[in-house]
Amino acid sequence: MGMYALEVQKLTKTFAVKQKKAGFKESVRSLFKPQWQVKEAVKNVDLLVKPGETVAFLGPNGAGKSTTIKMLTGILHPTSGDAQVLGCNPWKERGRLAFRIGTVFGQKSQLWYHLPPADSFELMSRVYELRRSDYLIRRDLLIERFELGAHLQTPVRKLSLGERMRCEIAVAFLHRPQLLFLDEPTIGLDVIIKQRIRELIAELNREEGTTVFLTSHDPGDIERLCKRAIIIHHGGVILDDPVDRLKREVLKYKTIRLKLREQEQQAMSFRMDGVSAAYEDSCTILLSVDTNVTRIETVLAFIVEHYTLEDVTIEDPPMEEVIKHIYASEKANLLLGAEGE
Repeated sequence: MGMYALEVQKLTKTFAVKQKKAGFKESVRSLFKPQWQVKEAVKNVDLLVKPGETVAFLGPNGAGKSTTIKMLTGILHPTSGDAQVLGCNPWKERGRLAFRIGTVFGQKSQLWYHLPPADSFELMSRVYELRRSDYLIRRDLLIERFELGAHLQTPVRKLSLGERMRCEIAVAFLHRPQLLFLDEPTIGLDVIIKQRIRELIAELNREEGTTVFLTSHDPGDIERLCKRAIIIHHGGVILDDPVDRLKREVLKYKTIRLKLREQEQQAMSFRMDGVSAAYEDSCTILLSVDTNVTRIETVLAFIVEHYTLEDVTIEDPPMEEVIKHIYASEKANLLLGAEGE
């Protein structure tokens, strides 16, 4: 396979977008003489990903993430640039590459909607031309690992979102892919199911050396699954760093949402280093905690000791805020560098 699972050079994709005209006459005229505007969805993207790496590919909506993944899986042809995925050119050798990669899209199912997952397993074993004995061993292992036994004969349309996503990921691992593309794999799932899916993906990465290329708007996915983060904005890569650095510098804030007894609400005015409080409504308080200054456990211990709770949740900052902060920081660094010159 070579030194890299993914090797991308100056990958660029442009689209011709028809310009909309305001007013009736202009709209009619544009039907006969349309005017087009070139939109650069991805521009000069360079990527190097080693086998076995777990990489988060991040960016706001419209940044070019999905377009990049579609080129890397061979669905789209680039306008210019080159890519090698597991030693294959994805848009020229798509059939050969399909046997070596897996894909999971949170909002698009590869399971047959009206059939039970067991039938989709059978179908995919034939699509990937798996030897029968190997398939049965692999299927049973994944069913046990993903705890799917109770759901195998239930039509997919009747499964909960969490049950369906476990089946989706299990099917993606059926043919032992060397590289797994995950696009929002935990979207819409509750906290417990999210954690279970993250654990399963991490286990298979450790045990089978599967390279993971993940897009997500959930900082928890990035923190718990990935060692490296690549951030794309306006079609180009603006940051490529270890996740540990992002944890220290960006993903350091957590939000604790507290629901206290109403009579205790006004008493919630304690001061603690690295913690700021804001009232959401008459009985709900949001605490913003800088985990580099004060540990979450320390804050929770103090709250439990001094107040009676009705409910408590711990949340990550929205990924949009994280990327906005990173983009602003990188822009400031570039300006400072230019001034220094």
